[in-house]
Amino acid sequence: MAAKRSPPPPGPSADEALRRIWAAVAAIPRGTATSYGDVARRAGLPGRARLVGRALRVAPRHLKLPWQRVVAANGKPAFPPGSEEYERQLALLAREGVAHRNGRVPLGRAEDAESLDALLWGGRD
Repeated sequence: MAAKRSPPPPGPSADEALRRIWAAVAAIPRGTATSYGDVARRAGLPGRARLVGRALRVAPRHLKLPWQRVVAANGKPAFPPGSEEYERQLALLAREGVAHRNGRVPLGRAEDAESLDALLWGGRD
């Protein structure tokens, strides 16, 4: 007889997950870029990188999120190379001082990650 497993604890509601993602994206410092996976982790949703992409697509325009600061884990825009969106994202990042090499941007430094955590969660214990 197999032991019964208790269900996993409930995650945040869909609206709460979106709000967390939007807050994490809004807190990315100007002049840095980070990955979809890192945004998900910072929003308390590890392993939900694809949800970050969806959240950015449905974000209300009035939030004016710095979506261009979110790139794939390899540092490249998630858009097809050469597409209008791909070029626009690289241009917006360049305007912020984020240089790219062969379409790849450097992801945020450790000190940026710590300051982002402090902004989102109020510092370390």
